[in-house]
Amino acid sequence: MSQRSGNGRSVAGHRVVTLCMNPALDIATSTPQVRPTDKLRCAAARYDPGGGGVNVARVAEVLGAPATAVFPAGGAAGQAVEELLVAEGLAVQRVRIGGPTRESFTVNDLSADQQYRFVLPGPELTLAEQTECLLHLRRAAAHAAIVVASGSLPPGVPPDFYQQVANVCDELGAMFVLDTSGGGLRNVNSGVYLLKPSVRELRECVGRELLTEAEQLSAARELVERGAAECVLVSLGAQGALLVTRDSAHRFAPARVHSVSGVGAGDAMVAGVAVGLTRGWTLTEAVRLGVATGAAMLLTPGTAPCTREDTERLFAQTAAPVEIDVLAGAEGTTR
Repeated sequence: MSQRSGNGRSVAGHRVVTLCMNPALDIATSTPQVRPTDKLRCAAARYDPGGGGVNVARVAEVLGAPATAVFPAGGAAGQAVEELLVAEGLAVQRVRIGGPTRESFTVNDLSADQQYRFVLPGPELTLAEQTECLLHLRRAAAHAAIVVASGSLPPGVPPDFYQQVANVCDELGAMFVLDTSGGGLRNVNSGVYLLKPSVRELRECVGRELLTEAEQLSAARELVERGAAECVLVSLGAQGALLVTRDSAHRFAPARVHSVSGVGAGDAMVAGVAVGLTRGWTLTEAVRLGVATGAAMLLTPGTAPCTREDTERLFAQTAAPVEIDVLAGAEGTTR
C-alpha cells in the first residue's frame, strides 16, 4: 500500500536502493602520536565496507528500512567489501569491474584527539562498466520507494552520470536523493528530489565564499530555482543544517555529542532522511531524523554504522526546526 510523504509525493514502497559508484574498503586504526618520518606503531585495524552509497545502505538497514546497495567492485578490496556487506545481511548488487576497488585509511592521533583521513581516487571505470551499473540500478530500483546516490564519481565516469541516474529514477517513478560534489553536483539539472551538499560542496558549486547564512540560503535556492532539485539540504557540521525548498527555508540545530569518528556522518544524515521519507513523515521531520542519525554516527569507530538506540535517543532530544522568513530576514515559528 502506498504512502504519501509530507511533500505530497507518492512513496510507493519501503525499500531504499543506494548507488555507490566509488566504494572503498575502509581501514581505521589509531596511534599514540602522528609524527613525520618516524614509524608509527598502530593498534589493530578495523575493516568496514565504505563509500557514500554503501554507508547509506548500512545505516538504513540499522534504522529498519530494507536496503539494497548497488556498486562496482573489483580486486581483493572489492571482494572484501562485498563479503562484509553480505555478512551484515545487506542485499547487494555488485557490478564486477576490471580495476581494483580503492582503500581509504583513517588514523586517530590519540595524543591530540585528532583524526587523519587518507582517501584514494578509485579505479577507472570503462563505458561498459558504467552502463552495467545503470542496468543493475534499474533492476534494483524497479520497486523502490527511494533511490539514493551518494559519493564521488570515480575516474573515467563523466560528470553528467548522476543526471543519467536521475533520468532512470524519473522513468521508474522513484524519489531520487543525491549527495555528491564537484562535477557530479554541477551537472545535475533535473529529476532530483533532494540534494544534500555540505557548505564546502555548495561553495564549490556556485563559486562563492558563502560566509553567512543568508548567502548559503541564497545559493541553495539558486539550485532549486534552476531545477536541479526540488529541495536542498545543506549540512553545516557542528552547526546543524539548512533546508531550502521553493517556498520555505528551515534551520536545524545540531545534536550535541562527543565525536569518536567523523567518517560517514554525512552519509548517515542522508540515510536518516531517506528512512524518514519511506515512513511517510513530513520532510522537516525526516530531516530531523537525518540530523540525529548523523550525530549518532559520530559515536561509532571507523565507519561502523550507528545504532538505532542512539539515533532514537538523539532524535528525541533534537529541537524542532526554525522556519526562516527569508524575505523579511527574520525567524518564524518552530514547526
